[in-house]
Amino acid sequence: MTAPLTAADEPPTKVGTIEGVTEYKLPNGLRVILLPDASKPVVTVNLTVLVGSRHEGYGETGMAHLLEHMLFKGTPTHPNVPKALRDHGAGDRFNGTTSWDRTNYYETMPARDENLEFGVKLEADRLVNSYVKREDLISEMTVVRNEFEAGENSPTHILSQRMMAAAYEWHNYGKSTIGNRADIERVPIENLQAFYKKYYQPDNALLAIAGRFDEQKALDYVAQYFGPIKRPARKLDHTYTEEPPQDGERIAVLRRVGSIGATGVIYHIPAAVQEDYAAVQVLEDCLTNEPGGRAYKALVEAKKASRVSGNAYGLHDPGFVEITAKVEDPGKVDACRDALIETVEGLGQKPITEDEVAKSQQRFQRYYDELLAASDQLVVELSNWTGAGDWRLFFLNRDRVAKVTAADVNRVAQKYLVRSNRTVGVYYPTKAPERAHIPDTPAVATVLAGYKGRGEVAAGEAFEPTPENIEKRVTRGTLGSVKTAFLPKKTRGQMVELELNLRYGNEESLTGKTTAAELMPSMLTRGTQKHTRQQIHDELDRLGAQVFFTGQPGLLSVSVKVKKPNLAATLKLVAEMLREPVFPEKEFEVLKNERLERLRAAKTEPQALAVTALMRKLHDYPKENVRYVPTVDEAIERLQAVTLDQVSEVYHKQLGAAVGELAAVGDFGPNEVTAGLEPALTGWKSDVPYKRIDRPAKPVEKGETIRIETPDKANAVYFAGLTYPMTDAEPEYPALLIGNYLLGEAPLASRLSVRVRGEKGLSYGVGSGFTAHPIDKAATFHVFAITNPVNMPKVGALVGEEINKFLKDGLSLEELDGGKKAFLEARKVERTDDGALAAELTSGLFVGRTFRFVAEQEKKIDAATPAEVQKAFTRVLDPKKLVIVEAGDFKKAEAKPK
Repeated sequence: MTAPLTAADEPPTKVGTIEGVTEYKLPNGLRVILLPDASKPVVTVNLTVLVGSRHEGYGETGMAHLLEHMLFKGTPTHPNVPKALRDHGAGDRFNGTTSWDRTNYYETMPARDENLEFGVKLEADRLVNSYVKREDLISEMTVVRNEFEAGENSPTHILSQRMMAAAYEWHNYGKSTIGNRADIERVPIENLQAFYKKYYQPDNALLAIAGRFDEQKALDYVAQYFGPIKRPARKLDHTYTEEPPQDGERIAVLRRVGSIGATGVIYHIPAAVQEDYAAVQVLEDCLTNEPGGRAYKALVEAKKASRVSGNAYGLHDPGFVEITAKVEDPGKVDACRDALIETVEGLGQKPITEDEVAKSQQRFQRYYDELLAASDQLVVELSNWTGAGDWRLFFLNRDRVAKVTAADVNRVAQKYLVRSNRTVGVYYPTKAPERAHIPDTPAVATVLAGYKGRGEVAAGEAFEPTPENIEKRVTRGTLGSVKTAFLPKKTRGQMVELELNLRYGNEESLTGKTTAAELMPSMLTRGTQKHTRQQIHDELDRLGAQVFFTGQPGLLSVSVKVKKPNLAATLKLVAEMLREPVFPEKEFEVLKNERLERLRAAKTEPQALAVTALMRKLHDYPKENVRYVPTVDEAIERLQAVTLDQVSEVYHKQLGAAVGELAAVGDFGPNEVTAGLEPALTGWKSDVPYKRIDRPAKPVEKGETIRIETPDKANAVYFAGLTYPMTDAEPEYPALLIGNYLLGEAPLASRLSVRVRGEKGLSYGVGSGFTAHPIDKAATFHVFAITNPVNMPKVGALVGEEINKFLKDGLSLEELDGGKKAFLEARKVERTDDGALAAELTSGLFVGRTFRFVAEQEKKIDAATPAEVQKAFTRVLDPKKLVIVEAGDFKKAEAKPK
């Protein structure tokens, strides 16, 4: 006779399915959703815990976020979580994030049963068994504090926090998720442990699994590892604080060191589950989308602002819509603020039209299509909606957006975008009640009753992107003079990604024209003989296509992502932009202002200044040379001086299709691509012959340390680097790649990360990088770190110690073998990204390589010995030749009492 099943043995009970996403539930209260997707050989495991800054009490601000960090500190079963993730191929595709309503942890790994089991086991383990030890808190608290300081460096980030604090007097949405500095630094370990035990339980969590996996095995693993966890006896109380209707406009003023002003507005809106939220989303998009949004036209095109952005935040409780603008001239902040308010609150005089709503819905539909085609991203997005009330709200809200009318949009504009509901913020670099009543939040179960969703997304084939499989599938050829590589395969959502490179000019022809050449790619997208910029934007939205024109002097790159049915029409528009640009004067001025705003902001930013200083030392050329790296001030001068005629001249006299590469990956037929681009690429010649501009390494004879003062910046940056004459085809390169991975590239598990962040808690981000050019003898090694300015001497010393130890003692065989496995697994995961794969194919076409080269290189990496790694690094990395740049507010740090 069979013994009765216990609760721990019971399999998950099926709850229901919407569009291929199926929910199950365990007796202990854990909710589970499965999203199978065989199109990519990866599996994503995501654990959402329904706790965020909304749940924090007095003195507990930042506690949810601090716990997120602590859950990477280990359990008795998994004492080193980052290493365990690395060993199972997660590479850099794992993280934890904290928001107002939820905390989530996810990892994306190669699709194998052992990795699926590991992901489920790890999340079950750290849900209830994490150490949360005092000694870990001491080191991690300073890491979190450093993350806090990094956010303090951005005036616009702080302005947003100030506006939120003014808009929310009582509700925790007005408090930053990262918390109050004093709370972060002083939190007692007992309080943190109690918070952990209270919220980190199966009845307060949702586990999501997406990708290529066996559903039954997934459910078995869930039952095996989560099933034995008992439902806690405690009952979680619902948060009950309600923000009262705002009874008058509020203002937040920020004065900090900087060069670019900013202003913004916040308005309270309903919770994500309330039906009006979808209309508010469309309203916000109609205001801020570029280039057709009302606020964009009123501010950017009118030259009152250099940039406009916004978001409508859908949260568990009534949320907010935020619109911000950056102002190039600090003296015009007030004028921009007034124009922003007039535009946002003046829709009663000029309502949103049905045409604007339809275009917005096309943009939203493209976003939903792309998200539904990427199961690893979708499962994380569902985490946000779980925090808002239920993962199914994602699908319901999508349907609501599709049904929004202009009348809905104008109604919510009149209801919520009113003076009494406004909080305005301004950033300067140095009456009768009126209330907006927010509707009650309906019960999620009532809203979702009877909801079935749409049909399932088209499935993709199970293609394993190994170098050998890629090489078997790729077909190479030419289109005119352009080399081609095509990899057709069935993809989830019928997506196809394309990469086109056109090479032009030479050192002589581009001398004195680098700024014009840098602006040229963007100008090609801003108007043609047949379409204005707005019409191009609208057509791409209608097609659900993403098209980007980028480049540098001598290279134009075009990236395309679109569904198969709209590929031909999209390529026709791309061809038009390539061959029929008109270079409109108005758009040129807008582009220049956008670039100038970024450069002026960089004048006071530690990272921008440090990187520029390091690049100037490592690539030291005369000012008149095309390879010269300008200072930020020189870049501003060049941008101010460049003319539209100069940009047009680079295009008309130098650009052509005599030399280039084209690659496509995804659901397409090669003839579709060639037919779409043949009119643009065949017969397009330039009078200027192409000759690649070589950039060989120029090693410095002696290293030096450069210190840059950036007043009023809470976070400092450290960069160090050197160059070495080497290509990526030389024998030592594979050993250098894997050695650098273990020294500073492996996320949270490298030598530098473990010592500087994990053990000492001095930096939120620290690591190293190593690259080499395929043609030029030009390799670069660099180290980076962020820290509090007070801790800069310690960080610099620790980095030096770890590098010297690495050179002197090398690696153990065990450490190297573990690193190889993690590095090669991470590469496999990277090749599941079709856009990245297309880019790698174009690079191979240019250099004359196939994926056989990649396969051989990975074999050499796998065969590298500790002695070979140590010998290669000793040859290339001389610490005495490192150029070190430190940027931060060191005078303020040195003035503090010790």
